[in-house]
Amino acid sequence: MDTLQDGETRLITFAQHGDVDAFNLLALKYQDMLFRISSRLINDECAAEDAAQNALIQAFQNIRSFRGGSFKSWLARVAVNASYDELRRMGRHSSYPLEPINQDGQEIESPEWMTDPSAGPEDRAENNELQQALHRCIRSLIPDYRLMVILVDIEGMSYEEAARAARVPVGTVKSRLARARMQLRDSLQKFGTMLPAVYRAEVPAYSHV
Repeated sequence: MDTLQDGETRLITFAQHGDVDAFNLLALKYQDMLFRISSRLINDECAAEDAAQNALIQAFQNIRSFRGGSFKSWLARVAVNASYDELRRMGRHSSYPLEPINQDGQEIESPEWMTDPSAGPEDRAENNELQQALHRCIRSLIPDYRLMVILVDIEGMSYEEAARAARVPVGTVKSRLARARMQLRDSLQKFGTMLPAVYRAEVPAYSHV
């Protein structure tokens, strides 16, 4: 683990000195995360791709400003900013559909990030309706709450990493996440044990429904 971290630190140092190949290796490692964050904030595949690409460009241009700590959360912050820039450019804050769509404007039936990885094909098919409900509920959260769910519950960041990505205190991350989870619990309680295990763990009340 330390070796992997040391290797990333060396790549960052090389990239800060203008080594494009070193930055490209970092980009390969994190580009999927950048796209996931952008797509969940923007909810449009084509626009999310643009935002993720812009995030990589901005990251390379500003990598010298990185002063240590979690590079993952630093990049996540760049992706969040690029996504909000894209939303402002498009002027579609209030007009985004609740269902995810691809670059052809077609609804994505079953978002991969909503799928319980432990479930088999049949279970995944049966849970399609639940997945769509989860997506709607997360999309209905106010932006500050939705961002905490994306960073912590979906991307698996620690509170400290999420705080750095969102540029808020750790206490704010915890309080916003708690409120977001409570709202999701209230919205999803009717689904009870149909919820994936990860959601039942976060929301114990579901087991009693």
